[in-house]
Amino acid sequence: MAAAKLLIPTLSHFRPLTCAAAVSASNPARLVPHPPDLLKWIKREGGFVHEAVTITQDTTYGLGLVASGGIPKGSDLIVLPEHVPLKFQSDKDDEADSVSLPLCNRVPEELWAMKLGLKLLQERAKVGSFWWPYISNLPEIYTVPIFFSGEDIKNLQYAPLLFQVNKRCRFLLEFEQEVKNVLKNLKPSEHPFGGQDVDASSLGWAMSAVSSRAFRLYGKKLPNGTHSDIPMMLPLIDMCNHSFNPNARILQEQDAGNPKMLIKAAEREIKQSDPLLLNYGCLSNDFFLLDYGFVIPSNPYDHIELKYDGALMDAASMAAGVSSPNFSSPAPWQQEILFQLNLDGEVPNLKVTIGGPELVEGRLLAALRVLLSNDREMVQRYDLSVLKSLSAEGPLGVANEVAAFRTIIALCVIALGHFPTKIMDDESLLKQGVSVSTELAIQFRMQKKSVIIDVMRDLTKRVKLLLSKETTTARG
Repeated sequence: MAAAKLLIPTLSHFRPLTCAAAVSASNPARLVPHPPDLLKWIKREGGFVHEAVTITQDTTYGLGLVASGGIPKGSDLIVLPEHVPLKFQSDKDDEADSVSLPLCNRVPEELWAMKLGLKLLQERAKVGSFWWPYISNLPEIYTVPIFFSGEDIKNLQYAPLLFQVNKRCRFLLEFEQEVKNVLKNLKPSEHPFGGQDVDASSLGWAMSAVSSRAFRLYGKKLPNGTHSDIPMMLPLIDMCNHSFNPNARILQEQDAGNPKMLIKAAEREIKQSDPLLLNYGCLSNDFFLLDYGFVIPSNPYDHIELKYDGALMDAASMAAGVSSPNFSSPAPWQQEILFQLNLDGEVPNLKVTIGGPELVEGRLLAALRVLLSNDREMVQRYDLSVLKSLSAEGPLGVANEVAAFRTIIALCVIALGHFPTKIMDDESLLKQGVSVSTELAIQFRMQKKSVIIDVMRDLTKRVKLLLSKETTTARG
């Protein structure tokens, strides 16, 4: 009873849905200056938190979890009962009211974070919300590009991300009007946001809170025996920061009698002062910046998007010294292979990538090998999987492989030329001291340029190795 009394003034705290529309601090404040103790709330709700788990301010990523003492491998770190995660299931059993559910249904599936974001905004506006101890600990500001100034969005210098940022901004502005139209004639008792105004900024805050913190996990069991995949926010667990070498992992117990969410230590001991780290996914910096608001230096999964275009490939090949390339006018048998690679046809996927684990996307590599060859019989000896593989060294001959690699190197030179600044210019700007959003934009474009340069270096080495082997064979 004493604990319940202690909660009353906190849960009655009224918080407007206004939100700063720009990044102003590297470590943004929480929604309220002195939020409730999140660890105590989870324990009070029947959850478990290891005694060595503490919340701390991380200089890079904001708030995070660290170990105040050693934690043996395999230990349970945090266990959440089923009712503690915040989720929005858009099905017949969903308890959302008759207003917020239709709004949710207007959100495109690719922006799923906005669907759960509506639920988050609803709970943020609600006096006495069960989730207030969690919501009050969320950041007031997110360092994602939708909150960048127009100048800093331009500073990204990378068309695919600019497209995604502009797309999200347009959606938020249009969705603001849809929300206002739905809410304008409602009775106060029917208003899902407590009668408060909802604008693009508050919608952006909610979408960013979800995209940067939610996990897509198992939902309810379906008739076919599988489980629905739903996003949910996991209080405290979502304070773990990211690493490609994590020391913790999320497990979801499917015990029907006592379903719960827990995070366990990975198969190694966690030492005192170590941060608790989860792997958010093998993602490019596009996703890390767009959804989480940070950039990973030397990200092994970062890549560059290019459009497969015959004229561009011809230009790159000619720049690489290839005589009479025919990317713009492939022979019928070559066109058939392009169709199989989904680079030709009625609805082709012309987006190809360089960088990342593959170094060169298999579809692009196969297309170059095939279109730089005039030997139909030799090409047809190989399965597409071989032609797409970089580890299949020169299946169509050394000259063909060298021409393909040199064409990709020329494509890299063209891609670098699309950036208005060089890495040295970017480094100089960072030394001058810039805003948080400008720094993120510069770091992002620097990493993209580094990806291109790394691919060029790798392929240049491969070309030299191929030519040296050919010379050795000729001498032999």
